[in-house]
Amino acid sequence: MDFLTYLESAGSALAIITEPMRLLLLVTGVLIGLVLGILPGIGGIVGLALLLPFTYTMDPYAAIAIMLGLAAVTATSDTIPSVLFGIPGSAGSQATVLDGYPLTKKGEAGRALAAAYVASLIGGLFGALLLGISIPLLRPVILYLGSPELLAFAIFGLSLVATLSGNAPLKGLLAACIGIMLAMIGIDSQTGQQRWTMDSFYLWEGLPLVPMVLGVFAIPELCDLAVNKSAIVSKSKFNTHTGMIKGAKDALKNWYLILRCGALGSAVGAIPGLGSAVVDWFAYGYALNTLKGAKKTFGQGDIRGVIAPESANNAKESGALLPTIAFGVPGSASMALLLGAFMIQGIVPGPSMLTENIELTYSMVWSIAIANIAGAGLCFAFSGQFAKIATLRYTLIVPAVLVIMYIGAFQANRAWGDVYTLLIFGVIGWTMKQMKWPRPPLVLGFVLGSIVEQYLYISVRRYGFDWIGRPVVAVAFGLTALILIRALLQIVRAEGGFRNMATSFGKPVLRFSDLFYLALAIVVGYALYETTQWRPQARIGALIIGLTAVTILSISFLVKLLRSNRRLAAGEQEVTVNEHSSMHMDTTSSFEGLSLTTQCLRSLLFLGWILAFVISMAVIGLIPTIPLFVITYMRLERSEPYKLAIPYAMVLTLFVYVLFDQIMTLPWPHTVIGDFWPVLKMIPSV
Repeated sequence: MDFLTYLESAGSALAIITEPMRLLLLVTGVLIGLVLGILPGIGGIVGLALLLPFTYTMDPYAAIAIMLGLAAVTATSDTIPSVLFGIPGSAGSQATVLDGYPLTKKGEAGRALAAAYVASLIGGLFGALLLGISIPLLRPVILYLGSPELLAFAIFGLSLVATLSGNAPLKGLLAACIGIMLAMIGIDSQTGQQRWTMDSFYLWEGLPLVPMVLGVFAIPELCDLAVNKSAIVSKSKFNTHTGMIKGAKDALKNWYLILRCGALGSAVGAIPGLGSAVVDWFAYGYALNTLKGAKKTFGQGDIRGVIAPESANNAKESGALLPTIAFGVPGSASMALLLGAFMIQGIVPGPSMLTENIELTYSMVWSIAIANIAGAGLCFAFSGQFAKIATLRYTLIVPAVLVIMYIGAFQANRAWGDVYTLLIFGVIGWTMKQMKWPRPPLVLGFVLGSIVEQYLYISVRRYGFDWIGRPVVAVAFGLTALILIRALLQIVRAEGGFRNMATSFGKPVLRFSDLFYLALAIVVGYALYETTQWRPQARIGALIIGLTAVTILSISFLVKLLRSNRRLAAGEQEVTVNEHSSMHMDTTSSFEGLSLTTQCLRSLLFLGWILAFVISMAVIGLIPTIPLFVITYMRLERSEPYKLAIPYAMVLTLFVYVLFDQIMTLPWPHTVIGDFWPVLKMIPSV
């Protein structure tokens, strides 16, 4: 087929997809996707699964349009909880938190949201354009990529943790190693060996990503909000209208960054297995390393730190669509469900999608483009109202977000283990944040860990060690080495050079924070001991990562223990420069005017509230718990009037009941009353 034929097919596809009924279905999918994207932990996968049965009665163009309309815009609206609450709306919006939430704290929520929407729009459209151009061109490239190249790309992604950790690369690399070890939990697919499952059936399939991410990022932010006992921001630096205009101008000013990150997002999205959970980190790390002054301002409310991941995040669906339609290999979880729609419609992915079904293929491109325009437009229209959420009292924010967070976490395996995972990693995330350890590398290591192990096994079995010399692999490994060396050299320069580092050791000084190192040493040591009881083939990867973690942990602790502290100009408090300057590309806690005792007591109180919610949910169920918890929390925390607390609780309960129970028909956790009810009914009445 020549270029003119492809162009004519694209024009015909546009006419087909803009037929009124199909366009209405596309917009319907967009609206559903926007709502689901706002709800942390729910995401577009649930919506796509719900829509799939309804596609039986649709024609292929309409079925694909409504599903792609939903999938394309969840990456736009998931920005809202990330920016306003510091809670990732989905796994693909984690990096947005790092600069979006600090902007909200500065009173610039409207600016951050508007910039994100415009970046999402341009990135999504650019990704769709690249997809349309790439369809006839990239087939040979995709066919060339094998497991060695995919492994090299994954390792390159892991190398970014040194960058994402600011001036604490050793902490970042250690967190990434622990994340990889967490990814190995479960039954090894190659040997059937149970690894670190602790005899729990829940862990046989591994730790789920959603409750882990919500625990690591969401609970610490809610805890900070409850400890401060105030709104996210008390006053806006910009009024809503001005903030939105400024955000849009910021995005347009950085159009070149959007295009570069959009191209990166499309490329990463086209690699099966990487996709949504890491594309934002790739874009964030790329921007951090290439933009002028980024290393000093990223993580503190730099608008470019919002624009980069958002533009890449929206472009990834276009990239993920390429291997889906060309080879039947889904580039993401949403594309796997799209393949289900293909099967329902009798569509066979493969070369035919680039020949006799080319109009259907280009209708997908147009669906993504139109969905991005509609989604960004709707979000931008209501951006000012979303920004006002940040000024609400914490007693109005915490209950609602906590409820949605529990629901989102429970959708991973729909077992009580999801709730326990949420709480455990909530404590871990809170501890890491207070101890100023980077959280992003932990999640990035977790996401890429299983990919690295799988592709390493396949590469060695198929190619031996000859795969290391493949051109793409060599280039990727070279870039990885450059990133690591550059990060370490920056630390050396920050410390005054090798000579200064070698002569600045002093008397060892132990601090309370050093207990975290001890805890990590115990956990990693026990994990390594467990590997001695595994089959040899199942423990190779775990031993390599575990020993690497021990080495990094030892070096990091030794340097921290022996390096002489540099006193701050004011006061006698001793803090290492290494920990305070450009710490770790993560949000930090700010408790102005609160003593350490008050902070600890309020944190324990918040832990008590979330445990009380879980206990009540275990006894009487989630939906009955909502009004009980909301009213009690609002009354005891801030003496909110009943005339506000009761309607608020009823509206929230009704929302959860209608949307999640009746429309989505989600199953709920087993309860004590539910388990005993059949027994109670068997007791004869007197």
